[in-house]
Amino acid sequence: MKRAGFAELPLHGGRAPAWLVKRMIKLANCIVTVIIDEYGRDLFLRRLADPYWFQALGCVLGYDWHSSGLTTVLTGVLKSAIDPSEFGLAVCGGKGRVSRMAPSEIHSAGEKLGLSTSKIDEMVYASRMSAKVDNSALQDGYQLYHHAFFMTEDGKWTVIQQGMNTEDRTARRYHWLSENIKSFVVEPHSAIISERRMPCVLDMTARESEGCRRATVDIVKEDPRRLSRNLRLLQRSSQRILDEWMPIDEPAGKFKVKFLSMPLRINWDAVKRAYEFQPRNYEELLGIRGVGPATVRGLALISDLIYGEEPSWRDPVKYSFAYGGKDGVPFPVDRRAMDESIRILKHAIEMAKLNDKERLRSLRRLRELLPGSRKP
Repeated sequence: MKRAGFAELPLHGGRAPAWLVKRMIKLANCIVTVIIDEYGRDLFLRRLADPYWFQALGCVLGYDWHSSGLTTVLTGVLKSAIDPSEFGLAVCGGKGRVSRMAPSEIHSAGEKLGLSTSKIDEMVYASRMSAKVDNSALQDGYQLYHHAFFMTEDGKWTVIQQGMNTEDRTARRYHWLSENIKSFVVEPHSAIISERRMPCVLDMTARESEGCRRATVDIVKEDPRRLSRNLRLLQRSSQRILDEWMPIDEPAGKFKVKFLSMPLRINWDAVKRAYEFQPRNYEELLGIRGVGPATVRGLALISDLIYGEEPSWRDPVKYSFAYGGKDGVPFPVDRRAMDESIRILKHAIEMAKLNDKERLRSLRRLRELLPGSRKP
């Protein structure tokens, strides 16, 4: 996974003003048209999976560079601006309750894009697993509340999802790209962008967690009664052993992670389902209904304490303005300039339809106006 730095994403309340969203949609439609016409859908997906480019696009459209709302508003704007029949590209999901509509929207969009039933099922699985990984396999203190799934008629996809930490009121954004995925549970992200690096994060997707993943699968494939006995033995162990095992933040002498305690909330129904299912690997285990954060964490700690297979506790964690920002940072949105840019872009696109020669000439003139428009 590419780790390229940090961005401050504080949680902001309120709503984007209607006058701004209206202009953002028009300008986004023009920009997406030019990019896809000249570079294709694949490159557009790669750009969305790049946190630098995604952030810059939101800023070019006039949103706050440092706001958590950039993610939710920009994906909503793109969802409105992108017509699947025109672009061969669809946007599904969104914020809050809308995020849970992603599977049904993927089915509907897949049918419009002419995808096979098996390919649509693959995309629904990708949507579900990306959310499951960032909520359960990667435990960094951020709870997902936004999930956007970008899919093309070629069967490729990008996921952009965001979680919030209510204690420090910050957000963290996760980027996925289908062409980079070799495994959903081994460093699958294109990037993760956050304001801060957490001191200790349970990352079951890290390569260093491979032994712990294997041990966890072996544990659930045994009779759950044996796991329960082992757990009771551990709970009766001396506090000294646990103190020695838990990561300590020197020189403060305090535990680095608040949740580092013996797991008492393992979902035994899920463990029983896993035992009956006999998962072949960690991805299959994670996909079992009921295997959530508490169960993942509990099994990881048991794998470490009993079998010595320690998981990774390392946190796996890029901006430009063209027209200003919604909150007046670094300066208020220049509505006239934004409207003029929309007019120029639309005119150029219409002129581009006249003939191929003029089309190429118009598109080349637009290159310098667009972020991330150089060919890879």
